Amino acid sequence: MNSSIKSAFEVAKSTLNNFVEDTANLDSLNELSIKISDIFNNGGKILICGNGGSHADALHFAEEFTGRFCKDRKALPALALGEATHVTCTSNDYGFNAIFSRGVEAFGQKGDLLIGLSTSGNSENIIAAIEAAKNQGLTTAAFLGKTGGKLKGECDFEWVVPGETSDRIQEVHMTALHILIEAVERRMFPELYIN
Repeated sequence: MNSSIKSAFEVAKSTLNNFVEDTANLDSLNELSIKISDIFNNGGKILICGNGGSHADALHFAEEFTGRFCKDRKALPALALGEATHVTCTSNDYGFNAIFSRGVEAFGQKGDLLIGLSTSGNSENIIAAIEAAKNQGLTTAAFLGKTGGKLKGECDFEWVVPGETSDRIQEVHMTALHILIEAVERRMFPELYIN
């Protein structure tokens, strides 16, 4: 049993290392941190969406901005799309593929950012949300996995985690999202990071 546990950690480590070794991923995360800082400074907001575990990651990401991440600072506007009554109403009336695009339509404004999380890149409701965001003048970003799927090449910013399974891909997504939040904080509130 210990060997299978160690093997799982080795796969997780390898997946993260492969992502980090591609310096384009790091450069792009830095560019997005600049974009997010500009969005916040200009009165905009972040919308984020995902299914299943990726929805949990979206919720986690949003609360780190509206609540507290590493340092005490003002709340920043980030919203995870997927409130339960909206999801059930929208999926009943328009179908499950519309749950996020309707949220973008309701809350997205030109100058905002939509982040889509999809380990396959093929989630139809994430694809529809990205299309809606582009139509409304939002900046778009996608955290993907495997080959990137249908969403590869469709967003202003994208990362494809070279993993085979959703769990390992999601772990890298969440690590990257945490580092992105810290980069935004360091850019917007440098005084908080002076030792």
